[in-house]
Amino acid sequence: MMLAAGVLAAVMLSGCSSSTGSTATPGTRAGPATATSTTVAESACASLGGTVGGDQTCRVRSDTARYTLDFRFPVDYPDQQALTDAVTQERDGFVDWASGLPPQSFPYELDIIGKAYRSGTPAAGTQSLVFDVGTSGGVHPVTTYRAVNYDLSKHAPITLDTLFKPGTQPMEVLNPIVQPELDKHGATGVLTLDDLGPKAYQNFAITDDAVIFFFNQDGLLPHERGPLQVAVPRTELASVLA
Repeated sequence: MMLAAGVLAAVMLSGCSSSTGSTATPGTRAGPATATSTTVAESACASLGGTVGGDQTCRVRSDTARYTLDFRFPVDYPDQQALTDAVTQERDGFVDWASGLPPQSFPYELDIIGKAYRSGTPAAGTQSLVFDVGTSGGVHPVTTYRAVNYDLSKHAPITLDTLFKPGTQPMEVLNPIVQPELDKHGATGVLTLDDLGPKAYQNFAITDDAVIFFFNQDGLLPHERGPLQVAVPRTELASVLA
């Protein structure tokens, strides 16, 4: 089988392709492989008020005097309810936040862009969907992440708990790998890996070669360093991966 603006941070440019592995400030492709029908896929998009294009990407756009919402994500993620819940939570959190702020000359904005990652075979692999959540409404826009993962053979979501073998201590393996990468990027943020514990690693994607961990802006690194990603080779996690 293998976090409010800025709480976490990982290293590897986000341009990583899905084949290699490819919250709001207050704080979230169709193929036969997933066995998700177009009708079911579209229903999640429709529940968010979006439309599905020919490229099987859902687009949601809403403009009000106070804020703008702009979402894009592939519609074929197997667990449509989890997809809907993730985007809805990010949207509602942002709307509550923006609604409590004073009006300004330009609208507050929430952009949610989803990217798919896969591992293994269509019937027995995994599928991940990582949302890049961009919030702007002031001088410094903030980027955070929200990820969902699914085991195609078990037909069940993959969480941080189920990613690793029971009884293991994955942080003891992960922290020595991730900390040097944070240090390279000036890890002088308000939080440390020890402060966050397992929460530091809650947003991840699984690929054939690595588990990619996504860390929000404004947490482990200074704001100007932006959000980061760290790809940890699966070979280095072999002793703890489930």
